[in-house]
Amino acid sequence: MRKLVVALLAVSALILGAPIASAHSIVTGSSPEEGADIASGPAQVSVTFNEAPQSQFATLNVVGPDGNLWSKGDPRIEAQSIVVDVGELGPVGQYTVAYRVTSADGHPISGTRTFTLTQQGSGTPGAAADADAGADASSESGGVPLWPFLIVGGLVFGGALAYALRKPKDERKPKDERKPKDERKPKESS
Repeated sequence: MRKLVVALLAVSALILGAPIASAHSIVTGSSPEEGADIASGPAQVSVTFNEAPQSQFATLNVVGPDGNLWSKGDPRIEAQSIVVDVGELGPVGQYTVAYRVTSADGHPISGTRTFTLTQQGSGTPGAAADADAGADASSESGGVPLWPFLIVGGLVFGGALAYALRKPKDERKPKDERKPKDERKPKESS
């Protein structure tokens, strides 16, 4: 009976723990919206997630069609969004919003969103965007995936559980070949 309870608790912990460990933040929206056409530069740009991201290592850059940075200052976390100031934009064309945050479970999330400026602005660009930073932000997720660790952990846990619940060596024999319990060799204590 005790073994059955231990097995049920272990399986329950495995089933209930796995979805929590594998859930990552996802983008639920942005301002300006993905693919939007706008006539003038917004005061700020934001990307919103389904849960509040961690504030450490958060980056958010706005890169114009001229290859220059148009975001001003450092990004900040506000509730479930990462936000950066922008102000007046410059050339007409597509602007790329590149983000990288750490989700609540510690998994890095990165990607890009775009919007198009339809009327020439009079803003002043920042420095040229770093080509390496744009390459990092081009994938939807970064870092090491969690699923291999979950699989290995599950296999190790399953093996340990099977070992713990195995029958003693003598009980694996057919009943007519087993020694009576009082004739079995007692375990030595160390």
